Parts: sequence; structure tokens; C-alpha cells
Amino acid sequence: MLKSELADQEQGRVDLRKLAATLVRVDTNAALHGVFLAKKELAGGRLRLPRALSGFIEAEDVRVAPSGGVKVDTVDPKGDTSKGFGNVPYARDEYVASAITAYFNLDLAQLRAFGLGEPAENLLIALSLFKVRRFLETGLRLRTACDLDCTDVRVTRPESFEIPSLAELEQAMPGLIEQAASEGLFNEPRITEITYRK
Repeated sequence: MLKSELADQEQGRVDLRKLAATLVRVDTNAALHGVFLAKKELAGGRLRLPRALSGFIEAEDVRVAPSGGVKVDTVDPKGDTSKGFGNVPYARDEYVASAITAYFNLDLAQLRAFGLGEPAENLLIALSLFKVRRFLETGLRLRTACDLDCTDVRVTRPESFEIPSLAELEQAMPGLIEQAASEGLFNEPRITEITYRK
């Protein structure tokens, strides 16, 4: 499907606007998170769209916090530990920090440069904010023994902007999706079914 949609990209510069419009139509999240389609049958592997939404987490004043315990075997406490039986004491190093900060960046200039129009821009911006809010409210179990809670959200640019609540974004999304659909930005039907044949 992508090969037929983007067939005119085989020669010359890749038209990023056309690539973005195609991605919004078939996989809207890919237009936010970027793609690198390194398949030579797709424009010689040159189809790349940079991320519009990115993020990272930094920790300050990181220190080791030694801990440990015992794996208790209530069935065979003196069993062969090499086979997974028996009581086994263990030591473990964990890490603590005085501050942990998550940073997110939404490149509005890039989204606008796609030339998709206001309904698509509004949808992509709201979807980005939804992803950030959802991550901060429900996705902060980053690994075992690392459960974080968001204590504060600050926007640095634009200064006066406040991120809507998750409930507000959830309420707005269906209308934004329908508005974008009415502009013909999605495939119809919107669900693409793929059948794998060996």
C-alpha cells in the first residue's frame, strides 16, 4: 500500500508533506513519532520523517541504595539452588535520586510545515498532549521497583499555555477525529485489515 501511495518518491527529494499526509491517513501516531522506512523498495530506503513529539527523563544526584532479601522456598527450603529450589539470599543495588524530571517537546513548527491544515494540526497537537498526560498519570512504572508519581507539570514554551487535563483531552478527541475525518484526512474505512499469507 505504501509503495503504491508513495510511488512518485522513487526519484528526487522525498516530499515530506506527502509522506506526512500518508502517515496521518494510515497511522496517525507515526506522524508524531517519526518513521525511517529503510526498505529499498520504498523510495530506495529514503522515507524518513523526524519525530514531532519527543521526550526524555533525567535524574539528579543519583546514588546507590543497597538492598536485598531472600527468595523463600516453602516447599523445599534446603533444595538444590542450582535447579531453582531452596532459600536463596541475594543482594541488589537500586538507585535513588534527589530529583527526577521528564521533559517533552512537541515541534509545532514541524507539524505546521506538514501543510495538513488546521483540523489535522489540532488533532495531532491534542493527541500529543493526550499521550504526555496519559504517560504522566498512568505510565510511570518504568521498571521493577521504579514507581514514580508526577508531582508537578510546567510548560516552559509558550509561557502562558496550560496542558488540559486528561479528562478534557479525552472528551475533545472524538470531535477532533471527526473534524479531521470530514476533511478527508483518513482512509475509509479507517481500520486497515491485513491478511498474512505465507
